[in-house]
Amino acid sequence: MATASQNLNGEAAPPASSSAPPHSGSSTCWSPTLNADVCRGLYNEDLAPAKERNWGAFSIFNVWTSDVHSLWGYYLAASLFLLCGSFVNFLLAIGLGSLVIFAIMNMLGYAGVKTGVPYPVLARASFGVWGANLPALVRAVVACFWYGAQTAAASWAVVALLTRNETLMNFHQTTHLFGHSGLEVICFVVVWALQLLIIQNGMETVRKFQDWAGPAVWIAMLVLAVGLVIKAGGFSLEHGIPLDILLEKTRDAGVPGEPGSLSALMAVAATWITYFAALYLNFCDFARYAPNKAVVRKGNLWGLPVNLILFSLVAGVTTIAAFQVYGEVLLHPEQISAKFDSWFLALLAALTFAVATLGINVVANFVSPAFDISNAFPHKISFKGGGYITAVIALCLYPFSPWDGNAANFVGAIGAVMGPLLGIIVVDYYLIAKGRIDVADLYRENGRYQFHKGWNIAAVIATVVGGLFSSILPHLTNWLPSWWGIYGWFFGVIIGGAIYMVLCRIPAMKHPYARAA
Repeated sequence: MATASQNLNGEAAPPASSSAPPHSGSSTCWSPTLNADVCRGLYNEDLAPAKERNWGAFSIFNVWTSDVHSLWGYYLAASLFLLCGSFVNFLLAIGLGSLVIFAIMNMLGYAGVKTGVPYPVLARASFGVWGANLPALVRAVVACFWYGAQTAAASWAVVALLTRNETLMNFHQTTHLFGHSGLEVICFVVVWALQLLIIQNGMETVRKFQDWAGPAVWIAMLVLAVGLVIKAGGFSLEHGIPLDILLEKTRDAGVPGEPGSLSALMAVAATWITYFAALYLNFCDFARYAPNKAVVRKGNLWGLPVNLILFSLVAGVTTIAAFQVYGEVLLHPEQISAKFDSWFLALLAALTFAVATLGINVVANFVSPAFDISNAFPHKISFKGGGYITAVIALCLYPFSPWDGNAANFVGAIGAVMGPLLGIIVVDYYLIAKGRIDVADLYRENGRYQFHKGWNIAAVIATVVGGLFSSILPHLTNWLPSWWGIYGWFFGVIIGGAIYMVLCRIPAMKHPYARAA
């Protein structure tokens, strides 16, 4: 067994009082000392601070190409395009939203670089060493919904390709199971199983996969856009989609005002920001492998405002050209590729879109819940085990397909749950602790993050009240204005963060850093 002067890997460890990893700009990090104060129920190798910091700006950039370049990302961008009424309005709304996303990701990314720990461990600083299971498991549940939604989207691309065959089309139309066609069920299960192969060797395999998958879909998207523009006879910023069609396509989005109105543009920016709600929380799962803040900032700059705006631009161009060529609004790229005369091009498009969607699922909806579930039972469940549990839950959700319907509504409802959690962590890290984290104490049951028997009651209360106004009241009652749900995530961040700030000043709930804050 390692001594008190060694970490859990048997290597030399820093003093237990250290509040940040030494040489934080280097490629290695440290593990907490193994002594009587370190609780094995709070530690395993996957939850330990990152030992290697070999993720460069390109890998961080590809976190976002993998996250955005998916069928669901395209579907959302195309849907929001219809709400904007014009190309210029679309770029303004998406551009503003992308800058906000960039700023928030940097805030959480910097915390990951400094501490080297994954999200559920970082959450211990604000929720307590045991209370962190609350935000971690909430994040994991949301990931299960998204995991199923993205897997379904990838399977749709395969179905669209296969139904070009008359026999398979007949099977698709006549055979049904669990509320879906038999072909859809088969494709979903196959795609679901393929994703499990990617994570067999841990985070390094994830990095290699995303570095390849992210750029690949860019090529496919550009080929799709250029091909349609040529077929349409040229590019025009005037989309030419009649207002009555826009109203029909957007009537279930829950957005007040007609497409192109100020209220609609604000809703577009808000929905775009909310789309990334889950990844705001667990971006430190990836940033912790970066050597310094500059790498995270550079990767985020190219991967977020630059990449998001360009991707949205391509989605808008493709939507316009598809309408001009086919005379109908096609929001799903697999619907467009299914109309290709060339079987080869349709195959290439379907496979690329499917692979890209697998990329976001691995990055956004496998890595985080894998850490989150492992955090609940670190001595029993590993990173892989947590991921497998996520995949099984997503499979069980498939017969109910809660992700079917309007894209903006689904994004808003799911994202709103994350608002209070982000507000609490940001307030705790930046306003109360002012960036001070005792990493070793994150793994100690009786350290400064013990709070009340391992739970920070202030964080729990703030989460419940914030969630009441961000998710429960706007989506399950009619007590609030109809537009409230669109901004539910924002209300959650503000209300949850504000309540937490106030409660941490109460003597009975005193935060360990509140006195000096």
